[in-house]
Parts: sequence; C-alpha cells; structure tokens
Amino acid sequence: MPLRHDIRRGVVLMLAASAIFTLMSVVVKWLDGRIPVAEIMFFRSALAVPVVLLVVARSRRGASFVAALRTKRFPGHLLRACTGTSAQACSFYALALLPLAEQTALTNTTPLFVTLLSIPFLGEKVGIHRASAVVLGFVGILVIALGQGAFAGALDDAARLGIMVALAHGIFSAGTTMLVRGLSATEASTTITLWQSLLMTAFAAVALPFVWVTPGWHEFGLLLLIGVMGGAAQVMLTEAWASAQVSALAPYSYSSLLWAILFGWVAFGNVPALATLAGAALIVVASLYILHRELRRRKR
Repeated sequence: MPLRHDIRRGVVLMLAASAIFTLMSVVVKWLDGRIPVAEIMFFRSALAVPVVLLVVARSRRGASFVAALRTKRFPGHLLRACTGTSAQACSFYALALLPLAEQTALTNTTPLFVTLLSIPFLGEKVGIHRASAVVLGFVGILVIALGQGAFAGALDDAARLGIMVALAHGIFSAGTTMLVRGLSATEASTTITLWQSLLMTAFAAVALPFVWVTPGWHEFGLLLLIGVMGGAAQVMLTEAWASAQVSALAPYSYSSLLWAILFGWVAFGNVPALATLAGAALIVVASLYILHRELRRRKR
C-alpha cells in the first residue's frame, strides 16, 4: 500500500481507530461472565479475516490469495501468532478484572518490555536514556498499583491478578513486536498480517469446543459487533500507517487512554483515581521517550 504522506488523514484515522478499539473493549467487558474469553477471541479474529483479505487485495493489486500466503518462514509466523493470541487473551481477561482505564494504561507498556527484551534476544545495549525511560515507566505501573491499594493491603485477588495479566499482555505484545521486526526483513506486511489473522482464528477455534456457550440473540449481536469494530479499526489503523510515518502518528495512539477514561465513566461509572491518571501519564511519557531515542539511533 503506497504511503500517501497525508499527516492530517493519518491523525484522523489513528484517533478513530483508537476510539473504536477502546469501544470494542467496552463491549468485551459487557460480555464478562456470559461468554468465555476464547469464544470472544474467535469472533474477534474470524470476522477480521475478510477485512484483512480486502487489505491484501488492495495492497497487492489483484494478486492471488495463494501468492499472499507464500512464505519460507512459517515457523516465525506460527510463533508470532502464538504471542499475538496470548497478548489478546491477556488483554480481554484483564478487562474482566480491572476498570477500563487501568487496563488500558497497563496494556500500553509494550515499548517498555520491547526495550528490556531487546537486551537478551537482540543483543542490544540499552544506554542510560532508554534505561531511565524504562524505570520511569515501571514507576508509573507502581503508581497505578498503589492507587489500587497494592501497598496498603487493600488489593483483592482479582485486582492483583488483573494487574499481572495486563502486564503479561505487555510482555507478549513486545514479543510480537520483535517477531514482526524479524519477519519484516524478508516478508511483506500483508503476508504477516494474513498469516496472523488466519492462525489466531485457528487457535481460538481449537479451544472453542471446550468453552463454547451458546449465546442469546443479545450476546450474539455483541459478538458480531466486536468482530465488526475490530475489523473496521484494523483497516483504519492500516490506512493510518500508510498515510504518515510511525514517529508522527505514534503519540496519537495514546488517545486510547482518554477514550478509556470517558467510556469507563459513561458505561460503568468508573471515575479513575488520581494515581491512575498520574501512572498512565508516566507510562506514556516513558514510551514516547523510548520512541524518540529509537528514532535517533536509527538516524545515526
């Protein structure tokens, strides 16, 4: 897909995608206790496949489906789908245990874990600047945990598990990011995305017979809505990245925190504590600074 170099278009699409993804999280949270996480994941992934096929068709200008699937690195795609499925499962499960704002803030820790994992797996040397940003980000995590009562003995088992699962999402998502970096050296982005969607759907389908709960018409409608919103937001995100450079658009992706605060208040009556706001701000600042240092390193 050609880069259009239209920053305004990219910003609008990024803001819209962030809002829709966050609204999708609201619907996932509504289904908590009624539909198992694996079943929600199946509908989310399966209904996104036609959207991905549309993107592949547009970007490859009529190339065949088989051509888009052709790869010599299937094990890499398989491992990438495993980390992606694990990240999605952690994200959806954390929604059932934490308020929307806290879950969104903690699942935005991916850049912190990417920096940490790059040391043992990529052999990178992390200097004082990026190391300080990682420390700042983890201070933000501790501030959010403090707001949940972690250091006052008030943190119940569900909230404690929710924080750990949300952070596990950051780790799995960071692993996914690193795998995509490696695959991108030889694979087209459309090939990576197509294999991701197909394999994640297959993984969820394997678990489906063991957890299946027949949804009522209301629940079925919400499951369809999750798939449609996820697919639409995925297209918007793809179009956004095709419209401007990552460095220009990445800061706008953190608008999901603002949407999470708004939707959490409107849908669930959750007013985020000052500690949540402060911790989220520290995580965002740390992540953006890591992005800034990464760009400077690439220029050098």
